[in-house]
Amino acid sequence: MRVKAQMTMVMNLDKCIGCHTCSVTCKQVWTNREGVEYAWFNNVETRPGVGYPRGYEDQNKWKGGWNLTASGGLQLAAGGRLTKAAKIFGSPDTPEIADYYEPWTYEYDKLLSSPLGQLTPVARPTSLITGEDTKITWGAAWDDNLGGSASTMANDPILKSMSTHVRAEFESAFMFYLPRICEHCLNPACVASCPSGAMYKREEDGIVLVDQDRCRGWRLCVAGCPYKKIYFNHASGKAEKCTLCFPRIEAGQPTVCSETCTGRLRYLGLVFYDADRVSQAAAVKKTDLYQAQRDLFLDPNDPEVVAAARRDGIPQDWIDAAQKSPVWRLISEYEVALPLHPEFRTVPMVWYIPPLSPMVDVVAQSGSDGEDGKTLFAAISQMRIPLEYLAGLFTAGDTRPVEKSLRRLAAMRSGMREVALGNEMPAEIPAAVGMTDTQLVAMHRLLGIAKQAERYVIPPSHAESAQGRDYECPVPDGMMPGRATAGPVPVTVGRKPE
Repeated sequence: MRVKAQMTMVMNLDKCIGCHTCSVTCKQVWTNREGVEYAWFNNVETRPGVGYPRGYEDQNKWKGGWNLTASGGLQLAAGGRLTKAAKIFGSPDTPEIADYYEPWTYEYDKLLSSPLGQLTPVARPTSLITGEDTKITWGAAWDDNLGGSASTMANDPILKSMSTHVRAEFESAFMFYLPRICEHCLNPACVASCPSGAMYKREEDGIVLVDQDRCRGWRLCVAGCPYKKIYFNHASGKAEKCTLCFPRIEAGQPTVCSETCTGRLRYLGLVFYDADRVSQAAAVKKTDLYQAQRDLFLDPNDPEVVAAARRDGIPQDWIDAAQKSPVWRLISEYEVALPLHPEFRTVPMVWYIPPLSPMVDVVAQSGSDGEDGKTLFAAISQMRIPLEYLAGLFTAGDTRPVEKSLRRLAAMRSGMREVALGNEMPAEIPAAVGMTDTQLVAMHRLLGIAKQAERYVIPPSHAESAQGRDYECPVPDGMMPGRATAGPVPVTVGRKPE
């Protein structure tokens, strides 16, 4: 067992109101400059929908992430070193600007400087790339509030894989919002795809970054990322991506998107994982991926894990933070958080709590008590799209973990209503979902009324332990296009890479 720490995020989709505040503040901090006008390190999608860039989940088209070989190993979906070398000057699997959208501004000066006349001056949209007049046909949030559903629902990769009946009944389904950032994966395909070694995963906290000095603009990382969360800066000729606001993380502060989230739906904390089992967990059969990836996480309260963490150089205050981590509790103790597309086999480290509120609304509209536990449990198992669609997003198609998560959220809601009414929580409510009343109360506090110090447990970085440390690539041997074998990437903290 080789213990490593990973900074991880969980988002509670039940609380996202689709205000895009996280996207705007991230934009102002990280991509408000020339070359990345189209880039949104954080974006909020309305689901069902085609996403951003359009249809990014269709790996038959984009060939991102990893595939399972006949021998049970992992191979980049886009091919190995020879295939990558053949495409290095022009990757056909990389999205074009039309797959994102052509960013635009308006001729505001005409509104301000036009002389007085009978006609109102018009500010035409102009492209931020060419500077010429353009026609607005797409945007990063074109599906917002299902605005484009009538014309785009047929292109949703998850809906395509569902039954004809479900697709036909799409208009009866509810919608929900899905905020997305880089997943900072444990088995990142972008790192494995980079020929120049510019992509790396930090040893101390697992954040995936791009070394701008090493980047040569091959864009193979863009093609390799199945979430399409790496962007090419056409002004600098370099790749850029979400940094998980690492300067703030190193100071013990939450990311900008978390700090400004009006719904308080984001949780940040450390998890411990066994680095020796990452490739093994990514290479199991599709139906076992969720459980295998969740089993990677180690119990920070286990004395053996604590001893191993100390042996592997993890500071005591980081061990303490892992034991208080809200992310660990939501993923492993309460088992309500789920990974986004585990079938990409990158082992993502941004997890989601599926939405329950629309389900409650559906029950209430039928004339039943939307907060009654038994009614909710029955509704969960009978819902048409939610389980199948959510499973397509979060559990590689397995509806059981999704139903388990929703049943626990429903039990929490039902049980805490009894407490709020001055009654004791009925013992059958937590028992029905394999939890105790104490756990339900603690989960309710964390998801409902937790203060910032409980939602963000981020220990400051230790410069003395990170100084001079090599960043290790977790990718299996022989899968790095730019190197013969995997191993430490020669990039270190505190000095410019050689």
